[in-house]
Amino acid sequence: MKKIDNSNSCNFQYANAETSIKRRKTRQIKIGEVAIGGGAPIVVQSMTKTDTRDIELTAAQIKRLEKIGCEVVRIAVPDNEAVEAFGEIKKQVSLPLVADIHFDYRLALASLEKGADALRINPGNIGSKEKVREVVQAAKDRAVPIRIGVNSGSLEKGLLRKYGEACPEAMVESALKHVKILEDMDFPHIKVSLKASDV
Repeated sequence: MKKIDNSNSCNFQYANAETSIKRRKTRQIKIGEVAIGGGAPIVVQSMTKTDTRDIELTAAQIKRLEKIGCEVVRIAVPDNEAVEAFGEIKKQVSLPLVADIHFDYRLALASLEKGADALRINPGNIGSKEKVREVVQAAKDRAVPIRIGVNSGSLEKGLLRKYGEACPEAMVESALKHVKILEDMDFPHIKVSLKASDV
């Protein structure tokens, strides 16, 4: 294992080709009828790249994804028109759908009303603690999990100042902070995703 230690940047650890990956036992959640974690088989998820407001095109893309083995699909829900489209798309497809929400907690609540099987949110950018609590309660009432998505391109400014860059440690700290927000609200049905365009 090669380790780079530089006090002015993040500490990265790289695994070599001989390293084996062992799955840890995790808490299981369900997105629709699809089990994730807890020893369940690994699930293929994708995200549509259509304009969600184009119901026909988005539903067709989801059906194509299903044909090639996709089991869960995430859909951007940027506004109220997309929420309405989400509800129509949900009626036309059989795969579980994750509503991808940014900034407006009301879109999360409306997506749940339209049948979202899961939410993707960043609790730090959808408003006050009370707004987050309202989303969490609505998800809890419907037994809908919440996916916390951390993206290296949109890390909190405080973490970028602390670490000097968008590194794995900063991303993990962001994810843990957001997980704690949900756990403090007694919400255990959490899925975490960290992604970076460069490592």
